Amino acid sequence: MKLSATMAAVLLAVAATGVQAADTLAKIAETGKITLAYRESSVPFSYLDGPNKPIGFSVELSNAVVEAVKKKLNKPNLEVALMPVTSQNRIPLITNGTIDLECGSTTNNTARAKDVSFAINHFYTGTRLLVKKSSKIKNYADLAKKTVASTTGTTNALVMRKYNAEKNLDMDIVLGKDHADAFLLVEGDRAAAFAMDDILLFGLIANAKNPGDFEVVGDALQVEPYGCMLAKDDPAFKKLVDDTFIGLMKSGEFEKMYTKWFMQPIPPRGVPLNLPMSPQLRENIQSPSDKPAT
Repeated sequence: MKLSATMAAVLLAVAATGVQAADTLAKIAETGKITLAYRESSVPFSYLDGPNKPIGFSVELSNAVVEAVKKKLNKPNLEVALMPVTSQNRIPLITNGTIDLECGSTTNNTARAKDVSFAINHFYTGTRLLVKKSSKIKNYADLAKKTVASTTGTTNALVMRKYNAEKNLDMDIVLGKDHADAFLLVEGDRAAAFAMDDILLFGLIANAKNPGDFEVVGDALQVEPYGCMLAKDDPAFKKLVDDTFIGLMKSGEFEKMYTKWFMQPIPPRGVPLNLPMSPQLRENIQSPSDKPAT
């Protein structure tokens, strides 16, 4: 595709300075396309309901941003490309410009903020354990010398490794490529527990073949916010995304979306998660913040 004179000048300036400038809105205007990331098994945030059909709370947040971009750029026929990502590749795909926005189940923390920017927080969660009810496991001490699953590229895996070392539990921590893969380790008795954000564990149970076989146990090791990721040092695009979310929060639409995905029956099995909004999220609606976890 031929670049406009303005865009070419920007790229030449970037090359001359050696600094990577991020202007997502200019790129979208130039290409006529926005690329959104989605997760394949982050229920109820972003997951598949059929081949190449992502749905969920975070997917709806992404779609709201798309509508704002169309209006901002006066491009009603803007092409929307969808790309699946994992916990491991989501940050590199943002930093190299392959995807423009990742709204899934990504923890907003200071380490990641060195490479990407985060929008207004849209959820709060903590690491807990998914286990089989028959296992009799109730908390972390019960995992001594047992195999515990988590997911590659997540903060939960780091938290569990640290906890394991501090408490001398001698756990064998194994990592699945995604949440569905890690869940299968517990379902197939290859791991005693799956350590992950509690909301994702509830979502996995709701969509399991035999939901009654599983439960979520253990204290929350830490409370962390979820945020949508975008390119670092791109204030124009971050403002558009933040303003979109703040608008949803002020209008009451955000709470309606929350009720739809966390309190009512959801696809594909029509099972509700029945998870009321946390005090932290209610506070964030009143005073929107992109404050990271430490």
